[in-house]
Amino acid sequence: MDRRSFLTKAAIGGAGAAAAATLAAPAIAQANPKVTWRLTSSFPKSLDTIYGGADVLSKYLSEATDGNFTIQPFAAGEIVPGLQAADAVTNGTVEACHTVGYYYWGKDPTFAVAAAVPFSLSARGINAWHYHGGGIDLYNEFLAQHNIFALPGGNTGVQMGGWFRKEINTVEDMKGLKMRVGGFAGKVMERLGVVPQQIAGGDIYPSLEKGTIDAAEWVGPYDDEKLGFFKVAPYYYYPGWWEGGPTVHFYFNKGAYEGLPPAYQALLRTACQATDADMLQKYDYKNPTAIKSLVAQGTQLRPFSPEILSACFEAANAVYAEMEETNPAFKKIWESIKAFRSENYTWAQIAEYNYDTFMMVQQNAGKL
Repeated sequence: MDRRSFLTKAAIGGAGAAAAATLAAPAIAQANPKVTWRLTSSFPKSLDTIYGGADVLSKYLSEATDGNFTIQPFAAGEIVPGLQAADAVTNGTVEACHTVGYYYWGKDPTFAVAAAVPFSLSARGINAWHYHGGGIDLYNEFLAQHNIFALPGGNTGVQMGGWFRKEINTVEDMKGLKMRVGGFAGKVMERLGVVPQQIAGGDIYPSLEKGTIDAAEWVGPYDDEKLGFFKVAPYYYYPGWWEGGPTVHFYFNKGAYEGLPPAYQALLRTACQATDADMLQKYDYKNPTAIKSLVAQGTQLRPFSPEILSACFEAANAVYAEMEETNPAFKKIWESIKAFRSENYTWAQIAEYNYDTFMMVQQNAGKL
């Protein structure tokens, strides 16, 4: 082939490619239409981990669509109070919210069961159930009546048991205790004499400081240090048996979700799962430093006694038995979780538990 012929053909090929790109641009734009949603969070902006999940989702979606699919997050109180986030999604005030289902257990306890209820699954266990045990579909079957479609959007890992103004050693010590405790767990604690208080995150510190409440639980070391609870309640108990692996959900207005192009629906599901994993990874990285910092500032770590844990376990099972008799939706989801819970802990105590236990012994011996 001579040089002139090659250059002519190359020029034609280059022009054809440019034309194809010009023709393709409208098709791409049509495939990625402009979608702008608002999201109301149940959390304050000061909590970069749990509130930050909404920012992470927004970032993923915008980057993947060249800014065509955007979700604008708003902190609790900017559009609606944190505990009204699900209502705002149901009635279409916003297209989405980032929240925890147990905040709405008063409407129906079934809201709570796929998020966190006492003595349920760990973070790894609940994620296994959600993604591979049919949990997402079971939860959405229930939520459809509230005009909501939900996807997991974060997990904190097992939480701490909360901040107490005095030591709690026996079940008797819990009687009359006014405690900020989220959702379903309060119903269990009532059986032990606790007086549960439903208070949004931003209002916990002043309530503890004034003595309006005697104790409060939130999440764990990193978030709790930011909120300053150690300054007004010195005793920090563990574990948070009512939140062994709490799922934070993205709730979407069902009509808005179903109105998305299929590609955007698929992208949203993928981005939510990535956000779900990202939050747990952040907590696992940040909590070790935070717990050391809290202890250095005078926090007194205390385990719940075996007496208290056993009493709470029995009280929880009594509540579940009542729920299963009267609430078919709750029963359907809880039976699914229970079936997997048994299998999950059979496996967890073999390899994972023994490896972790050995490594903890080495840590305590100063060998790590």
